[in-house]
Amino acid sequence: MTTTGMSRAQKVDAATPKTRNRVVDFLRAAAITVVVLGHWTIIAIDADGGILPHGVLDGAAWTHPLTWVFQVMPIFFLVGGYSNALSWRSARRKDVGYAQWLRTRLRRLGIPLIPLLLAWLVIGVVAVAAGAPHATVQLASQMALIPTWFLAAYLMVILVAPPCLVLWERFGWWSIIGGIALAGAVDALSIVTDQPLLGYPNYLLVWAAFHQVGYAWLDGRLAGSGRRLLLAAIGLVGLLLLVLVGPYPVSMITSSADEISNSSPTRVTMAFLGMLQAGLVLLLEKPLTALLRWPRLWFVTVLVNQRIMTWFLWHLTVMVGLAHLLLALDARAPLPEPLSEAWWATRPLWALVLLALTGVVVLVMGRFEMPRANDRPAPPQWKPILAAVTVIAGLAVMANVGVVGENGVTWWWVLLPVVGMWVFGVIGTGERSNAE
Repeated sequence: MTTTGMSRAQKVDAATPKTRNRVVDFLRAAAITVVVLGHWTIIAIDADGGILPHGVLDGAAWTHPLTWVFQVMPIFFLVGGYSNALSWRSARRKDVGYAQWLRTRLRRLGIPLIPLLLAWLVIGVVAVAAGAPHATVQLASQMALIPTWFLAAYLMVILVAPPCLVLWERFGWWSIIGGIALAGAVDALSIVTDQPLLGYPNYLLVWAAFHQVGYAWLDGRLAGSGRRLLLAAIGLVGLLLLVLVGPYPVSMITSSADEISNSSPTRVTMAFLGMLQAGLVLLLEKPLTALLRWPRLWFVTVLVNQRIMTWFLWHLTVMVGLAHLLLALDARAPLPEPLSEAWWATRPLWALVLLALTGVVVLVMGRFEMPRANDRPAPPQWKPILAAVTVIAGLAVMANVGVVGENGVTWWWVLLPVVGMWVFGVIGTGERSNAE
C-alpha cells in the first residue's frame, strides 16, 4: 500500500470509536465476500445449455456438505441482530420513535435498490421488444435478482426487531427457543402436506428467532469460550439430527436434486446452521479484534462496508450480463464445460474478471448508499410500515418469477417497491446523495 493509502488507513483507524466492535463490521464484509464468490461459482454457464442456476450443486453431490460453510446468510442475521439492537437502543435513549427509526433503516437499504430495479425494468422491456424469448429473460432476471430474497427477509426482521428485542430483554433465551419451536411446527405442516407455500412464514420466524442471537452477543450472554462452544454444539447436533434422521437434505442451498429445499422457503435447519456458524466465528472474536487493530485491514473492512449493498445487489447482474454476452458471441473458450478440469481451473480467472466488472458498477452506483440525512419530522407509524410491506411484496415476487412472465414484462412488481417508498414517504422527489 502507498504512503498515501497508509495515511488514509491510519486516519480511519484513529477516527473509529474505541467502543466500536470491529468484528461486527469484519464479519459483515467477510460474509458478503463469501456470498459473492459462492454465487459466481455455484451458477454455471454452459455454452450449449445457457445459465444453469444450481449447476455445481446439481452436478456434483460432493459439494453439498460444503454449503454448511458457504451458506453464510445466518452470519448476516447475527451481525444484523447486534447492529439493530444497538441502533434501536440508541434511538430509545434519544427519544426517536419506531416510525423514524424504521424510515431511516428503509432508506439505508431501499435507496440503493432503486437503480437495480429500474435497470431490470428497462432490460426486460428492451429484451422483450427485441424478440428475446420470455423464458430466457425471466431466467436471467431471476438469477440477477437472487439477492432480493435476502433483502425481503431482512426487512421483515427489521420490522419486528424492536418488539423482538423486548421479548429478548424479558424472556432471554426462551424467546429464541420459542421462535425456533414455532418454526419447526410450521416446517412439519409444510412438509407433511407437501405444500411449500405453508412454509413461507419461516422466512420471518426462523430469521427473527436467530436474529436474536445477535442480541445475546451484544448483551454478553455469549461471553466466554464455553458458551460459544455450547452454541456451536447445539447447532451441529440439531443439524445432524434433522439431516440424518429428519427429512431435510444436506445442502443448505437449493439443489434440484433435492425434494426439499433448506432455503426456499427457509427451513428450521437454517437456525441450527446459524448456531453452528455463530458459535464458531465468535470463538475467533478475540484474535479477530487484535487483527482488526491493524490499520490496513480495518481500512479494507470499512471500504467494503461502505459499498456493501451495491456489491451485494449488483454482483449477479454483472455475471448474468457477461454470461449472455459470451453466449451471444458463441465464445466457447471462456465457457468450458461445467465441472470439467478446465472449468475448475478457470474459476479464479472467472472470479477476477467478474470482480473487476462489478467494481466498475460499484464505482458508478455506490453513491446511492450515501443518501442525504433525512431531517423531516417523524412520519405516522403506518407509513414506513406500509412502505416496508410494499418493498417486501415486490421483492418476494420478483425473486421467484423475475421481471418477465408468459404475457410480457410484469412491470408492476418491479415498480411496487419504488412507488411504495415514494408514496409512503421513505424517499421524496429530487433525492440526492451525499456523494454529490
